[in-house]
Amino acid sequence: MKTIANIATLAICFSAAQAHAENDVEVMHFWTSGGEAAALSVIRDRVVVAGIFWEDTPIVGGGGDQARTALQARIAEGNPPSAMLMLGQNIINWADEGLLGEVNAVAETEGWDAVLSQAVMDFSKINGNYVAAPTNVHRTDMIWASREAFDAIGANYPTTWEEFNALAPRFIEAGIVPIAHGGQAWQEAYMFEALVLGVGGPDFYRDALVELNPDALSSETMQSVFAQMAEIRGMVDDDFAGRDWDVATSMVINGEAAMQIMGDWAKGEFTNAGQRPGQHYACIPIPTAGDEGFIYTVNSLSFFAQPDADAADTQAILATVIMDPEVQVAFSQAKGAIPARTDSDVSSLDECGQANAAAFSASEIAGTAVPTFAGTHAAQANVVAAASEVITDFFNSDMSPEDATGQLAEAVELALGQI
Repeated sequence: MKTIANIATLAICFSAAQAHAENDVEVMHFWTSGGEAAALSVIRDRVVVAGIFWEDTPIVGGGGDQARTALQARIAEGNPPSAMLMLGQNIINWADEGLLGEVNAVAETEGWDAVLSQAVMDFSKINGNYVAAPTNVHRTDMIWASREAFDAIGANYPTTWEEFNALAPRFIEAGIVPIAHGGQAWQEAYMFEALVLGVGGPDFYRDALVELNPDALSSETMQSVFAQMAEIRGMVDDDFAGRDWDVATSMVINGEAAMQIMGDWAKGEFTNAGQRPGQHYACIPIPTAGDEGFIYTVNSLSFFAQPDADAADTQAILATVIMDPEVQVAFSQAKGAIPARTDSDVSSLDECGQANAAAFSASEIAGTAVPTFAGTHAAQANVVAAASEVITDFFNSDMSPEDATGQLAEAVELALGQI
């Protein structure tokens, strides 16, 4: 009876909100996989209970390129959404254009400055204004491993690239795909940045992908990064082209593939499938010297300036819901992430989530946390796009690591000249 009563209450709130168009909030996003949808529902349900009509505008495409295109069209029409899932430099760019609103009053009342790390505030508080509410932090340098697949060949999870590479022929002999991969440029860009950290370490990552140092981009270390990527190219199945990331994750979930290199949003798919870390799968940071480094992505909903006070008020309610401590934890549980708030009680997260929360805190203190390149935190979108074209061309051809390194440095130089 309690469940029925809750459903009835939500229905009443939903109908009442529909009757008052001024009390609606449109959220545009690209969270369309099972785990992502489950996470977003945590926020949506709380917003609806507050009497707000939630207008959901999902744009299919895990990398967000399609969503950015759709947003640009809406802006050109003078019809921006109330809130939009945006990443990194894109938030800063829209804020600099003067198109984003702010939720400073909410942030001040609720003390956001005291509970957000600098890495999170860099993509939430722009030019002194909170233009976005952070939902979570993701780690991108992760390997997801099927316990069933590893048990099938009697192997331990890899801790070095040598061990990682040596597993491939054993899995192939057992009829298991070594690496589940979706052949899309954004997925290959995230794989690439993980290898830059894993092969080169955090200092090299920062030099190459944050500072965009031409010497680092054209170095022998970068050639080694591409050489490792070529090894992985030989570990994927023949049908990888165009595969969505969550479909690749399902290959690991069902034991068809042994591993996937993907950000920790993949864990949301394992959770949604009823699987648990340790029992069904392992979450392994990309091997690095001394286990150093953490590539972070900050997810947030950014707020577009609204023409009237009622619309701004609904944005404030959305911001409050997103930053609610309980919502932060519940969202991360479903999404496979860690909360954006530093004061969150992560004891209810699974072992992967707790380990990543501790690693993020430690890496920030040590100075080994680095922003995602693929997710446009480290560089502008046009630079990432230019680099991604080289990366995906390399992964889908017989290009040599030496040629790829030269083309990468040239592509970044040309893109920087266009900014």
